[in-house]
Amino acid sequence: MEGFGEAMYTHKFQKRVRYGETDQMGYLYYGRYADLYEIGRVEMLRSLGITYREMEKEMGIMLPVKSLQMRFVRPANYDELLTIKTTLRELPDSDITFHVEVFNEKNKLVNGGSVRLVFVEMETNKTILAPDFLIEKLKPYFKEIGN
Repeated sequence: MEGFGEAMYTHKFQKRVRYGETDQMGYLYYGRYADLYEIGRVEMLRSLGITYREMEKEMGIMLPVKSLQMRFVRPANYDELLTIKTTLRELPDSDITFHVEVFNEKNKLVNGGSVRLVFVEMETNKTILAPDFLIEKLKPYFKEIGN
């Protein structure tokens, strides 16, 4: 968003690897990492006082995924407590990109990547700009240029 410089908003959330989420080797199944990314972004929005439910039910806005990129660094193991670090590096406009890093109990990077979502007005099924209420919640974390 024009007029804003270096800043970001970061949120951390912890989740333990459950038995049913692992593969035959006892590692977190690779398909479950998208779930961790979702947990990270949902809990980040919740930390700002915004829920997906409110956005959909009260504001008529949904956030479908446009792209997902990730890299696998090392396995996460059964019963390990993971830290999901989710960061917004820039204010959203027509889309929002969450940068995600997943760390194990030894604070070693397990997985990293990003997920980009678009804002869609549910009534028209058309993409829209980020809603003002979200921008207002995020602005304090981003420095204005020239101020």
